[in-house]
Amino acid sequence: MFTVLTRQPCEQAGLKALSRISAIITLVVLLLSIVVLVAVTLIQIHQKEVLLPGLKYGIVLDAGSSRTTVYVYQWPAEKENNTGVVSQTFKCSVKGSGISSYGENPQDAPKAFEDCMQEVKGHIPAHLHGSTCIYLGATAGMRLLRLQNETAANEVLASIQNYFESQPFDFRDAQIISGQEEGIYGWITANYLMGNFLEKSLWHMWVHPNGKETTGALDLGGASTQISFAVEENVGLNTSDIVKVSLYGYEYTLYTHSFQCYGRNEAEKRFLAILLQNYTTETTFANPCYPRNYNTTFTEAYVFGSLCTEDLRPESYDPNNIITFEGTGDPSLCREKVASLFNFSACHDREVCSFNGVYQPKVKRSFLVGNSSIAWSLGYMLSLTNQIPAESPLIRLPIKPSAFMGTLTFFTAVALLCLTYLMYLCVSSRNQRRSQHALDNTVDSE
Repeated sequence: MFTVLTRQPCEQAGLKALSRISAIITLVVLLLSIVVLVAVTLIQIHQKEVLLPGLKYGIVLDAGSSRTTVYVYQWPAEKENNTGVVSQTFKCSVKGSGISSYGENPQDAPKAFEDCMQEVKGHIPAHLHGSTCIYLGATAGMRLLRLQNETAANEVLASIQNYFESQPFDFRDAQIISGQEEGIYGWITANYLMGNFLEKSLWHMWVHPNGKETTGALDLGGASTQISFAVEENVGLNTSDIVKVSLYGYEYTLYTHSFQCYGRNEAEKRFLAILLQNYTTETTFANPCYPRNYNTTFTEAYVFGSLCTEDLRPESYDPNNIITFEGTGDPSLCREKVASLFNFSACHDREVCSFNGVYQPKVKRSFLVGNSSIAWSLGYMLSLTNQIPAESPLIRLPIKPSAFMGTLTFFTAVALLCLTYLMYLCVSSRNQRRSQHALDNTVDSE
């Protein structure tokens, strides 16, 4: 009995020392594992590099009645609320007149584009040519040609399409856009340039302007004129001139109308045709809107060959006849003659009518119409970016995902094993103390 009692304290002391050392080592390993887990996680979260997906490009050809203009646009590929933040990077005016003038020789229409397209290729990175969409939108000039000769209009568009399909870009469409579309895109352009859709915040983030009203747009083209402005949602009239537009996550209700034959060129033809009313055999006519002593000549085909002046064509019409106009510089008579182009008597309620009996809600907002270029092509590109998928930013992590997950798994397992072992030591120590206490009680009782 004496021997047992003298050897047990030595064995217990050794076990306690061994347990203490293993507990310290386990605790150190546990702390190191936790430090590694926290450090690796913080590095992976805060040291990652965000790589923006770069830029996207788009090309729009504005095929107007008097000329064609090529625009190159770019925008960040990740976009803002599904709409690209678009900027114009290049502009080129195609030589010659509008594509509607090629009605009799449609095969020659694409030749005029060649110089501009060569320049465009140099303004877009070569590796992005294949992913750069190109669109051609023809306006009032082609709308008139289609009404006069639909076959000729289709042949012109087909010739242009064949040309662009041979180019390195992603050709999407060559179409005649409606007057309403032209007005909508012009309105989008005007308000985008005025900053009414987006603005930079103090943190250099794009945000929607708070409380900013939109502006109206008047677009005077060669063959038509468009008016567009925002109206209240509860306009309540069932008319095709009221449309809804969605941009940058917001929806706008617009009134837009296109006045065919009231563009700069076609309106002038109608004006000259009015001056030639009661035309018989004279060849020289007074024009009160031309400066005094200013003379110019036109063929009858120029004045009366358009669909816009067809109803004013005289019975003695000869397309080859030469007509001379002499300026008289009479402002009041000029104003009177120009006013005759507009039929205001058809509007019984002037507050909801413009002219020629066309419905128009009451105008309440300001307009953009002084030395400002609001080509519809920018608005067209903005609208199209809604349909082009955005690209997410690329994230370059400091540790490869596989290595990161492996590290987390390993050190998490080590930490759990350390915790399990420490809990085992704790339980064992408690059980030993209880056994020792019971043994001491037994010895004392004896």
